[in-house]
Amino acid sequence: MQRVYTSEITSKEGQEITLLGWVHARRDHGKLVFIDLRDRTGIVQVVFPPTVKNAGDLRLEYVVKIVGEVKARPAAMVNDKISTGKHEVSAKSLEILSVAEALPLPVDTDGYDVDEEVRMKYRYLDLRRERMTKNLLLRSKVAKLVRDYMNENGFVEVETPMLTKTSPEGARDFLVPSRLQPGKFYALPQAPQQYKQLLMIAGIERYFQLARAMRDEDLRGDRQLEHTQIDLEMSFVKERDVLDLVEGLMVHIAESCGKKIWKKPFPVFTHEEAMKQFGADKFDLRPEGERDPNVLAFAWVVDFPLFEKDEETKKWTFAHNPFSAPKAEHVEKLMAAKDLGDASLGMLRAQQYDLVCNGYELASGGVRISDPKVQRKVFEIMGLTPEQVEARFGHIIKAYKYGAPPHAGMAPGFDRLVMLLANEPNIREVIAFPVSASGQTSVMDAPSEAEKKQLDELGIEVKKKSK
Repeated sequence: MQRVYTSEITSKEGQEITLLGWVHARRDHGKLVFIDLRDRTGIVQVVFPPTVKNAGDLRLEYVVKIVGEVKARPAAMVNDKISTGKHEVSAKSLEILSVAEALPLPVDTDGYDVDEEVRMKYRYLDLRRERMTKNLLLRSKVAKLVRDYMNENGFVEVETPMLTKTSPEGARDFLVPSRLQPGKFYALPQAPQQYKQLLMIAGIERYFQLARAMRDEDLRGDRQLEHTQIDLEMSFVKERDVLDLVEGLMVHIAESCGKKIWKKPFPVFTHEEAMKQFGADKFDLRPEGERDPNVLAFAWVVDFPLFEKDEETKKWTFAHNPFSAPKAEHVEKLMAAKDLGDASLGMLRAQQYDLVCNGYELASGGVRISDPKVQRKVFEIMGLTPEQVEARFGHIIKAYKYGAPPHAGMAPGFDRLVMLLANEPNIREVIAFPVSASGQTSVMDAPSEAEKKQLDELGIEVKKKSK
């Protein structure tokens, strides 16, 4: 007999079905034993008459197989709190597939009050709770919505490497030692930035992927050491083309998930306007008393500075990434710059744009530099020598010489988007196995020490930091 999910039983009244799942709750009423059976789709009440053996042995979180008949519950016994509350299953047979010890944390609550270290250690149990299951199902739904929308708009999904070259993207790289070339290192990608630009030079024209990005940076509620982004790039487009494409994607996702949009089309602010009006380049357009979590207030921020001063070195650095093109009217001034101490360099603007929503930066993107002379000049302003430029970026500058189309792109944060859609306080709640606030991985207890044999193979010696 084919298995039926709990969510399907409302259409199976009078039929004999097979259920598989976990014992979510148990009530012993003498001759009758009642349980709430849980599977991925929900909960249903199961009644065991005395003729069913082993029902009295059931305990919380046992995994069971039940064959029984779907019946309508008496009107006085209807449970309006669950979708299956008008029906129950009268069991005819029971098979205990797996027993469970007493759990180290409850899974029948929302879990917010459970210690985070316990939740991370037993994440496979934490994910059993209804809220967390719904979050993962929502995440899967959003991923499908993204792929459907991008495919319908002519994009090609391309995977880019996880082992790449260290490159400045605004955070520290995670380094991976090479065994075959001792003393050399790969870097995990902070973003597929250079690869997607190379795909434009390759003629793909419209690329996307749900890309994994790794950044060794301080953690907070909307930031993890690794995250997922909706990475995309387009050839032969201008800034507004990208904004329109991403705006359509956000509306499609939000409305498909039952959210309302504060204002369409999304309002546009220059970076200067945003700083004057809100004091920051990420903000919440909703008035204080009207911040309903089911309303998403998207807005665009455009015309970011091309350069900003590094607080430590006092040198010019990129405001977002070093591949953002200056506004067309500022190219001549950029190319004419001689004195790196010229304060007017801070007045140059980039074709750089952010998408903000409900106080969060949701996406960042820009029109890319496709002229190797302009790209070299940007690196010069940042204080890189020609030799450093060649060593770090020679591959992409060389690629520009073989016919680079004008191109632009963006990378909405997938985890942050799902967090907003799920009305969650941080992105750890919508990631299956996140790291904790201290950077400890779920379940696996990493980072951990490597064995001496592994280090010897890599030619690595660990030096302890002095206190």
